[in-house]
Amino acid sequence: MANNNEKMSREEAGRKGGETTAKNHDKEFYQEIGQKGGEATSENHDKEFYQEIGKKGGEATSDSHGKEFYQEIGEKGGEARGNQRDDSDDGKMSREEAGRKGGEKSRR
Repeated sequence: MANNNEKMSREEAGRKGGETTAKNHDKEFYQEIGQKGGEATSENHDKEFYQEIGKKGGEATSDSHGKEFYQEIGEKGGEARGNQRDDSDDGKMSREEAGRKGGEKSRR
């Protein structure tokens, strides 16, 4: 929406610019600029930077989601893991082995 001087607000200009860019570029364009941005960020920041933003993201998620959210994603993860084949050649622990190790640790 234009203000009283018939000038476009920054918000409106940004929205229109984003819409125009989206019309002129495809998915690959955005993937490429995202990759370049990620590479530049990784060159400019260390492990601690990523740990800190990960911690902040986890805290924000925790603050904005309740117990039900975590129950739901835990259930989905369990179902996905349960649907995976148990291949000892893939380097992953089978459910049977994980249960055995967990039981042994609990006994100690």
